[in-house]
Amino acid sequence: MSTDLSETRWFKSSYSGGSQECVEVAFIDGDAVGVRDSKDRGGSALSFTPAAWEAFTASARSGRFDRP
Repeated sequence: MSTDLSETRWFKSSYSGGSQECVEVAFIDGDAVGVRDSKDRGGSALSFTPAAWEAFTASARSGRFDRP
């Protein structure tokens, strides 16, 4: 299924430091979180439930994905 995301407001993390090599995130209609590559804005985007996105970001903040 394809969703029109042309009017979606995407944003980058403040941690990106202006880098062009990062992901952009959008909160879509309160029931989805979109993620896309900032270098390919017209390309595909992934969609997650808000609960799945919160679980991922909480794990990232806790350091779960940090390399030793």
